[in-house]
Amino acid sequence: MKIASETGTESSAFVAGKPSLAWLEEFVPRRLLLGGHFQTIAGNFLPRKYSLPTAEKIYVQVDAATGSQVLCLCHWQPEQVRSRRLTVVLVHGLEGSSESQYVLGNSARAWAAGCNVVRMNMRNCGGTDHLSPTLYHSGLSGDVEAVIEHVVEQHGLTAVALIGYSMGGNLVFKLAGERGQSIPELKAVVGVSPAMDLAASARELHRPWNRAYEWKFLRGLKNRYRRKISLFPHIYSLQRLEGIRSLWDFDDRITAFYSGFESAEDYYYRAASTRVAQGIAVPTLAIHSVDDPFIRMLPETRDVLLANPHVTLVETQRGGHCAFLADARGYDGYWAERALLAFLMHSCQIEGTAL
Repeated sequence: MKIASETGTESSAFVAGKPSLAWLEEFVPRRLLLGGHFQTIAGNFLPRKYSLPTAEKIYVQVDAATGSQVLCLCHWQPEQVRSRRLTVVLVHGLEGSSESQYVLGNSARAWAAGCNVVRMNMRNCGGTDHLSPTLYHSGLSGDVEAVIEHVVEQHGLTAVALIGYSMGGNLVFKLAGERGQSIPELKAVVGVSPAMDLAASARELHRPWNRAYEWKFLRGLKNRYRRKISLFPHIYSLQRLEGIRSLWDFDDRITAFYSGFESAEDYYYRAASTRVAQGIAVPTLAIHSVDDPFIRMLPETRDVLLANPHVTLVETQRGGHCAFLADARGYDGYWAERALLAFLMHSCQIEGTAL
């Protein structure tokens, strides 16, 4: 494992058997789950148990021009301490939702540590296609900012942290890079398997050994598009689905066409957080595995992260995509969830309970 230190230089993560960052524990992959595909599939399908209080549903307008709203499920600490506690906003990945396993796992862990938790659905996700006439995509970082503004105003919050997985990781990094230190309540950002290099990852997803993942995403995206047609037939056309065989095709013929981009390539370039990552100015953690089956981090992106003194890059040789399953010894084995919460508590120094 390698990390970027707080000064931006790369060093060994472990010296004499101890992590060079006090909050970071060594990642040792779970036995029999050494490959990226094994980790990815197991991380997605292994059953889990969660303990969370009943969520409050809130609807946040994210685009006044179209009236688009997103649904967030909130778990609040008692009112007398709520504003002083760290509020964690979780953003899912492509075709995920507030019910995604990693969202629930992180929510339960953060709640137990004394945090407020906001599980954000992107536009149209979590059964909310009717709340927006638009599509969702990787460039809508303003939606995350709208959610922050809403919960801060409603509850007088003083400290917010963002956690994004995959596509959600790109969104939270893009927002952090665009806004620098101009959101005073934003204290920290985390991206797990962040899809920062969209074009490279789309190409990788189309390789023969990754086609099963691509088919899964495409099936979900096509079904969602058909729902949008039924809800907004004056906007969307079924004919645009013809001939789509890859995620790149979908983003070229549908995402880009309906979202103001010239092409898939233009969309991938303009929506990628890599372009603005040098502007990240709050404590930020990026967790990426070299054996991620389809998310690629290009050398220039890695260089940008390593050069930014506010960013800690933790790069493992194993871990797959959004998985990072370790042996369950003393905890449940979801290493990335444990590591990112330790990072948040260390970075934010916010009132809360022990991990």
